[in-house]
Amino acid sequence: MSEASAAIPTRVDAIDWDHWQPTEAATLLFVIRDHSILLIHKLRGLGKGKINGPGGRLEPGETMQECAVRETQEEVGVTPTDVEYAGRLHFQFLDGYGLRGDVFRASDFEGDLIETEEAIPEWFAIADIPFERMWADDPIWFPYLLDKRLFTGHFIFDNDTMLDHRVVASEASLQ
Repeated sequence: MSEASAAIPTRVDAIDWDHWQPTEAATLLFVIRDHSILLIHKLRGLGKGKINGPGGRLEPGETMQECAVRETQEEVGVTPTDVEYAGRLHFQFLDGYGLRGDVFRASDFEGDLIETEEAIPEWFAIADIPFERMWADDPIWFPYLLDKRLFTGHFIFDNDTMLDHRVVASEASLQ
């Protein structure tokens, strides 16, 4: 175990999340319509090879929602419409990396889906979401997303292995 990982708790309740500072902020955006969800096969970066939603890291001067829309445009070529805030995720990795991610939902989009160097877009029936090809936390918080319930999630990961988690319904938007 490295010195950095020795200092990182392996239990969610052992971290003071109110004072925790992520290394980076990022977004995810899921277009959900007609009992289907738009997902991507990620071709590079964190989560390469996994299925996820379009998203990425916040750039200076943009809001989280602007980031989610921009990343969706860059990754799959479409502009999501009727975008709504859905929840916030906090990830602490044992190597010291921390990521805070805001999750958004959209009911539609404008434009034509394209494959890019970053992602291959693919529609899945809600009943057939390929959780076995996704991050281990996704099946835990996805029910909140799909039920349109605001949520907050906290996760501890050792590389791709989830060690602990907590997801709760949120009363109000965190924006």
